Amino acid sequence: MLQPLRTVLHRSVHRSCCRSFSLSAQTYSTGRKGLVLGVYEKNKEEENVVFTQAGNRFDNVVSGKLRDQLNRSGPSLKKGKTRMFYGLHEEFPSVVVVGLGKQSAGVNPQELWNESKENIRTAVSVGCRQLQDMEVEHVEVDPCGDAQAAAEGAVLGLFEYDELKSKKKTKVAAQPYGSENLDAWQKGVSYAEGQNLARYLMESPANYITPSKFAEILQQKIGALGGNIKALTRTKSWIEEQQMGAFLSVAKGSDEPPVFLEIHYTGSQDPNDSPLVFVGKGVTFDSGGISLKPSSGMDAMRADMGGAATISSAILTAATLKLPINLIGLAPLCENMPNGRANKPGDVVKAKNGKTIQVDNTDAEGRLLLADALCYAHNFNARAVVNAATLTGAMDVALGSAATGVFTNSSWLWTHLHEASTVTGDRVWRMPLFQHYSKQVTESALADLNNVGKYSRSGGACTAAAFLKEFVTVPHWAHLDIAGVMSNKDEVPYLRKGMSGRPTRTLVEFADRLSKDRKPT
Repeated sequence: MLQPLRTVLHRSVHRSCCRSFSLSAQTYSTGRKGLVLGVYEKNKEEENVVFTQAGNRFDNVVSGKLRDQLNRSGPSLKKGKTRMFYGLHEEFPSVVVVGLGKQSAGVNPQELWNESKENIRTAVSVGCRQLQDMEVEHVEVDPCGDAQAAAEGAVLGLFEYDELKSKKKTKVAAQPYGSENLDAWQKGVSYAEGQNLARYLMESPANYITPSKFAEILQQKIGALGGNIKALTRTKSWIEEQQMGAFLSVAKGSDEPPVFLEIHYTGSQDPNDSPLVFVGKGVTFDSGGISLKPSSGMDAMRADMGGAATISSAILTAATLKLPINLIGLAPLCENMPNGRANKPGDVVKAKNGKTIQVDNTDAEGRLLLADALCYAHNFNARAVVNAATLTGAMDVALGSAATGVFTNSSWLWTHLHEASTVTGDRVWRMPLFQHYSKQVTESALADLNNVGKYSRSGGACTAAAFLKEFVTVPHWAHLDIAGVMSNKDEVPYLRKGMSGRPTRTLVEFADRLSKDRKPT
């Protein structure tokens, strides 16, 4: 049955990508239409409803009926709350008014994000979903003063992985209300579609998204994009030639062959510009190997390739936006399974740089993949190397889903990541990279390194980062532990429950910022 399933996947992926990632602006001629408009919270001294520019324009078209209805329908709309009105306008039988919070909202220094942008994303997503539940197929959206944030809210909010269900959500096409700010809207669509691609890859079952299938999907997307982006799918024989013994030691526990996916995007006018290199952990299913995980919640380990999904999607988005920067993506892809050839606790393996590693816990496998990939990343004379990985449960314990943990040897790199996350609302938080943690992984009984810290339950995310640091010699490197932000329950209101695709938008924004900063210091 496996081959027919994969055939179905090949066809359904194409349909899903076309269907789920096509919410850009377009002209509609058929189907039901709805309108989402924003309204700000009133100050105490204000008596009238405080509309956005688009809300005022619509209210003038309907001769003040919307303002009248809002004033009659109850108290001022709170942030993220909605009211539905019918029959105000022939073209829009259904109008949803959403609360945007305070008009004066901006960057919140305590929350470390732009509160206005987050309010817009949340409000627009709520309004669009309400119309989707009514099976409205076409929605026009108030730009709310920030068309990019509004587009992100619409496209992220409407996404749901229902690829394998018979009953599917109504597919809603969204466009901005009005003809201004189209470039900003389209940029928001691109950012959100990039994150939705990562969500799609992470949410798909592990028998559908194998290492080979992951690479095939990315090859298809890159082929459709064309131009100055290409992907190389490296096979097991190439991985062996590269002497990536740590990576291969994990892959040998599965019957699925490993793949090393390499993506090159040349966006700079000067092709000799040093690239920004992204590296992503790509374990398409993590059973824990011989150090088997508990069965409860193990199904979520289909998303243990979240690092590979986010960095690949970010590069595709950068190429779509034609960012003037050179990017390289490296994704070691395999499964971590417990067959007769799998790593055993106490085994010693050799990484690409010649360092030996004592594998005391086979469930600490992601760092073995990344060790070899980080060694390979040094071949490209990189401006900076940034890796992303769902690496440790300890990161989830430390920060939960509030922010991605960042370990870095570069304040310049940290500043750009932090500033990017303030814009996207997908936050990062700097974690320590002390020698204190390095000692815990370099004191090993049988090898140069141990893949778990000497005090395994203490500072697990920090010792994992310290392990990776042993394979890095570049002056600008950052490790993003995304285990805590891998999934979403209700923490991010404009994402539905499921795999989150975080921090794809932050990586795109970060690359955009680096494209404008030519001198790392």
